[in-house]
Amino acid sequence: MTATDTTAACPAHMDPSEWDARVALAACYRMVAKLGLDDLIYNHISSRVPGHENQFLINPYGLLFSEMTASSLVKIDIEGRKLQETPYEVNLAAFVIHAALHKTSHDAVCVLHTHSDASVAVSGQEQGLLPLSQFAMRFYNRQAFHDYEGVAIDLDEQQRLVRDLGPHKVMLMRNHGILTVGRTPGEAFMLLYYFERAAKIQLAMQAACASGVKLVIPPHEVCEHAARQFWELKGDILVPGEREWPALMRQLDREDPSYRQ
Repeated sequence: MTATDTTAACPAHMDPSEWDARVALAACYRMVAKLGLDDLIYNHISSRVPGHENQFLINPYGLLFSEMTASSLVKIDIEGRKLQETPYEVNLAAFVIHAALHKTSHDAVCVLHTHSDASVAVSGQEQGLLPLSQFAMRFYNRQAFHDYEGVAIDLDEQQRLVRDLGPHKVMLMRNHGILTVGRTPGEAFMLLYYFERAAKIQLAMQAACASGVKLVIPPHEVCEHAARQFWELKGDILVPGEREWPALMRQLDREDPSYRQ
């Protein structure tokens, strides 16, 4: 590499598909940090290693999301064993949450968990996210809930996490945070992005109600129709991230491509 080249090629000892997965996951960490949805060294995003159902990549405990690079990610198995030489440890809660979903769902390629402010705020509301905006319609009757049980370090919580998520791709962890599941890091990130936007709008509308403003919620039939449009990819709607993610990676490459190291 030159002094100004902050990217790196795939290491000779690594499968190129794993390196590509590492680059995409590191980009996801950087985007979460860029939008201020991270929580210092806490929270975690994982991605399954291509071709290995029981292996996944996750952040080294102690690095900020804004510091994440492709090579710094730690590879572990679903039992929490590190599969590479690294001086870093893995957050126990990260293993408990992420291993539970990776080992039970083929579609759970990327699992993202944050404590983003607006999502936590609506996680403590009985109905969670309300259909108050077009951003929210995507999640109408398509959000799961998991009751707070304390810090997620008990292995027996894994079965309840899996049970509560069910067929959904987004779950509010009550009084705690949000979890999104994607077939790619791009999908998991965009689900977080749209949910957080919807949650911020909901909080703003609810704040306005303090002055006597009445909320307008579209009828069930309209909300369900809109949700189906999103999830059944009607018209020119694509899977979340399919259009947005390449553009976001180009933005990262212009601003700071060091995540590719």
